[in-house]
Amino acid sequence: MIERHGVRRPAAVCLALVVLLSLGGLTGCGALLDSGEKSSLSVPDLFYLRPHGDDSGPEKKTPFHVRAEDVTAESRGGTQDHRLTVDVTGSGRAVRLKISKIRKKNPRCAGTATRVVCKVSGAYDSWSDLDRVYPYAAPGGRPGDSATVRFRFSTRKGKTLSASTRVVVGEPVVTVRTTKVFEDVGPGSVLRTPVVVRNTGEVPVRGVGLRIAVGSGLAFEERYGNCRYPQSQKDHLAVCEFPRLRIAPGRAVVLRPGLALDVSTTDMYTSFQQEAWALDMGPARYGVVPEGGDPGDGPRLTTGAARGPDLKGTFAGGDAWSEVRVDTYADFEVFGVEVSGRRGSEHTVRLKVRNKGPATPGSTTLLFTPPESATVVEQPMEAIDEDVYEPYCDLDKGTYSCLVQGGLQPGESRTFEFGIRLGGPSEGSVRVTDTDGPGRRDPDPANDTAPVTVLP
Repeated sequence: MIERHGVRRPAAVCLALVVLLSLGGLTGCGALLDSGEKSSLSVPDLFYLRPHGDDSGPEKKTPFHVRAEDVTAESRGGTQDHRLTVDVTGSGRAVRLKISKIRKKNPRCAGTATRVVCKVSGAYDSWSDLDRVYPYAAPGGRPGDSATVRFRFSTRKGKTLSASTRVVVGEPVVTVRTTKVFEDVGPGSVLRTPVVVRNTGEVPVRGVGLRIAVGSGLAFEERYGNCRYPQSQKDHLAVCEFPRLRIAPGRAVVLRPGLALDVSTTDMYTSFQQEAWALDMGPARYGVVPEGGDPGDGPRLTTGAARGPDLKGTFAGGDAWSEVRVDTYADFEVFGVEVSGRRGSEHTVRLKVRNKGPATPGSTTLLFTPPESATVVEQPMEAIDEDVYEPYCDLDKGTYSCLVQGGLQPGESRTFEFGIRLGGPSEGSVRVTDTDGPGRRDPDPANDTAPVTVLP
């Protein structure tokens, strides 16, 4: 969705300066200065409407958005002393206007299904204001029908700003073929998968945008010549646009060559994401598409009609994520600890966990159950503010749970230090467990647990 700014007019601002002189006298001065600001009215150039009675459509669609600002207003918020007029008169019967029902008493918008007048402030935003009016597809509207919605915003000084939006009944709903999980992908291999885009909407797609983001453990094997790669994310983000591509309702296209991703030799779990959208609608709400970036040095992506095998699988709109599980494992081990000393003495217990490789599984958790006769007097802490700390590990039913954040690289280890006060001979334990997900596929689970012993 592209927003269009209506007529903008310069405004003068009066600045009053009050200066306290060194002799104690007060002198006021005023001057009219051109602030450079301009009053504005901003609406979408084009907006697609769901057919009447149909609640499906694109995921996280950006709602209809109207913004108006009068820079000459004494107050740009609070006082409803401006007028916003919206009308669809003369546009047939396909589109009508609806007033929000949020304000039950003293509504600020009133009118008919074709013309509404709202009392608004000098800084109006339909996304945040309680009173709003928006177009919708009338019962008689059919996919492809269109109309023009006209807006007029009156400023405090009597100026009128105008803008209009072309609205179309029906939407292009762009989806991509996705595989939820790629199982047992070879470490160091190239993962190949087709890129297939389908229009499940009611009207044609006129231009397609595509964003492909890959997580750590994956990288583009080649960078396509007609996609751009933002410098800070060039190995992990591609943005491609096909302004001339047309996809009729119910049809699909395949992009060639398909997506090729280099798979790490050490990451056990990673993912990549695809999102496609109609260029005249923009990506899903809150979608982030960075500007800029250099074109790739590889082959150009070409488009062709999707047939047969291309159409098999699941199609998803919005952020379509695919997990990648690499066929490898991580052998973690923990080490036993023995402590001896007189009753009441305090000692530091160092609990060490190590990743023997060959891969990194992601987050794991170290669990420490202290010896029954020992009392924990000190534990790992983390800073949550300047000079403010809190325990790093969670305590539940006598066991401390410490997250090994981000996973350990092969050969790396981490140590957690606890202070304990001895009672008598007893035994506790330390063990490592998977935080979530499919786990480490540890080939030697016996070394995942070790005793923590207080000797006689």
